[in-house]
Amino acid sequence: MSLSARRALDRAGLKLSLPSYQALPLETRRSLSELGEAPLVDERAVSELLKGATTESLDKIPEPSPSVAPDHLLEALGPERPLAPKVWQSLSPLDRYALVKCEARGRARSDLFRLHLAYEEIVGATALSTHLGHDGALRMVRITDKPETKRRAVAESFVTMSEVAFSALERNDAPKGNVLEVARLAGIMGAKKTSDWIPLCHPLALSHVNISFSPAENRKNTLRILCETEVRAGTGVEMEAMVGASAAALTIYDMLKGIDRAMTLGPTRLISKSGGQSDFFVRAEDP
Repeated sequence: MSLSARRALDRAGLKLSLPSYQALPLETRRSLSELGEAPLVDERAVSELLKGATTESLDKIPEPSPSVAPDHLLEALGPERPLAPKVWQSLSPLDRYALVKCEARGRARSDLFRLHLAYEEIVGATALSTHLGHDGALRMVRITDKPETKRRAVAESFVTMSEVAFSALERNDAPKGNVLEVARLAGIMGAKKTSDWIPLCHPLALSHVNISFSPAENRKNTLRILCETEVRAGTGVEMEAMVGASAAALTIYDMLKGIDRAMTLGPTRLISKSGGQSDFFVRAEDP
């Protein structure tokens, strides 16, 4: 019996013997496995699917906490197999179930060996990084089961230039045309294309991007670029805000480099973010 089918049965509070499971039509077994692979098991659908099959009612087995691994699992794994909360949260519900199920078999040598193999297969190098798979290969962080919330981020970047270039920018008479409007469009496009720029970033359907410009305080001949991004998703938009600000800054350089090739860019940095597990961040120091 597949692990996903076992999870579906545990959540529905049903026991199905192996012969009874094998007697089920292939399509029913496939559907049972699909129900067990879902982020949330539809218990009613499991019961309806197995109506007529020889099952036994048991206490429903609750899902492991999605926030932190159970103490008994951490104890069985030991310090050489860490399972930090962030790593645990990145696992799918089925993977968390598999680890807890393996640990529940017992503490005999063979059972612990099976648990350790499961750890290596499911967790592996992710104990050190959520961007690494069990074989050390890069991967995107799983956000399938994370709740979609409103996320917002604000980032800034600066471009410092000569007085001649800054005057041309203020007068809007640079040889290449309207510098700020081209940079604004580049910033918006850059924010939307962040996943194409930055490996392992999730593609996001941004609901809002705004690029604004202002002279930087206490910095002569310097333009401040502010990029605001918003989305309703399971991951944040900090990178989108910083890429948007960076794209706008690079475009300003490109539009004005005929006047001043010695322009400097930066710093580019996050100003604030809201939404998600870490909720709020606001940079303390002044620009």
